[in-house]
Formats: sequence, C-alpha cells, structure tokens
Amino acid sequence: MAYQLRRPPRVPLEWGADWAYAIGLIATDGCLIGDGRHIAFVTEDEDLMQIWLTCVGHLDRYRRSISSAGAPVYRVTISDARLYRWLVALGLTPRKSLTLSGMPVPSEQFAHFARGLLDGDGSIYITRHRPTKAKYPDYWYERLWTFFTSASRAHIDWLRTRITDEYGLVGWLEITRRPHRHEFYRLKYGKRESLTLLAALYADDDAPCLQRKKDKWLAYLGRSCAEGGT
Repeated sequence: MAYQLRRPPRVPLEWGADWAYAIGLIATDGCLIGDGRHIAFVTEDEDLMQIWLTCVGHLDRYRRSISSAGAPVYRVTISDARLYRWLVALGLTPRKSLTLSGMPVPSEQFAHFARGLLDGDGSIYITRHRPTKAKYPDYWYERLWTFFTSASRAHIDWLRTRITDEYGLVGWLEITRRPHRHEFYRLKYGKRESLTLLAALYADDDAPCLQRKKDKWLAYLGRSCAEGGT
C-alpha cells in the first residue's frame, strides 16, 4: 500500500479570465509573505474569498475573525511556491501597498484584471441627486461613479493609462493627504465614462465577479433603459 497525498490539481499558470481576476484581487487584498512561498488573502466578503480560492485552484480552509470595527473578516494563507514565483515575475512583492506599479496584463485579459481590482479595493457608487429641491421637489436623477483606490501613485497612474489605452476613457485622480501617513489615491470615473467602463468589465456573463457589485450595475442599467424607453 502506498500513501497518496491529497492535493488540488495543479492549475496551469497562464493568463485567462480566472487568473486575471484573481491577480487583480491579489494586487488589492492579497499579500506575498516574505518566505518565498506563502500568499495571504484577506477580505470582508465571504463570497469573494470563495471565488478567489476557486480561481487559484486551492481548497484551503479560511478563518473568520472580527475586525476592530465589529465587521467579519475572512483570511487564508496558501502555500504555493510556483504561484509565488509567477506573481513576483508579474511585479508583485511583499509589502506591495506602496511599491505596486504596472503589471504585464495582456489586453484581452485586462477587463478581468480590472474587475478584480474593482471587487477588491474599488466601488460602484450610485446615489439620487435632487439639484433643485426647493423649486422642483419631485425632480431627481441618479448619479453613477466608479472608483479604484490605492496607496501607490505609480499603480494608480498605470491603471489610468491602461484604461485610457483600452477604452479611451480619461477619468480623474483625487489625492487625500493624511497627517503622518502616506497619501491615498482614488481614480474616479463619472456617469458617462462609467457606462462604457462597466459595460466592458461585465461583458462576459460567465467570468468570475462579486455578484452583488454586478447586480448593482445591472439594476442601474435596467433603470436607465426603462427611463429611456428602451
């Protein structure tokens, strides 16, 4: 009799929808441990944790804890030297928050990668706006914004350039200066550009994504179509 170690199948390390999305999440909520083989992933969304583990081909158990703000936090650390080396070759490093820059993401996989960034540290913001509340109390419209955030100026500048190259969008950069802390950057797209950007990021119905964010976009799109009579 021979003992067989039960391990998940080795997923090929090559660009595709799953890997591009997972790498986008690692670039935001992930961390390379300095030992050359361990990769940590931390998120406040349990669905996102399960999606990420599926994309990277690991079945590791994750832990649940409570943050200082009282919210649940899910953590996992996987051991995969092969994946670790690939991520380093792509430009990820330990303590990447301030050092992250550009990454060699193929054009055909960029939407999946950017969707990973959006689901990690980005947001789709929708709000009702009543510009003339006193004169026209019943008149309102919905504002739509798409945000990407980072503590690395080099990364946010690269992302803005790539989005311009891929989709012809400009966006603009907001800088938050914090006393005794590093500056924080937010790449922002208004309604007109968000319509183009989000349509591109969610064009593939079968691609991995955080469903609640996708549903938020689809609900907004449905309302806009209804108001436009289409």
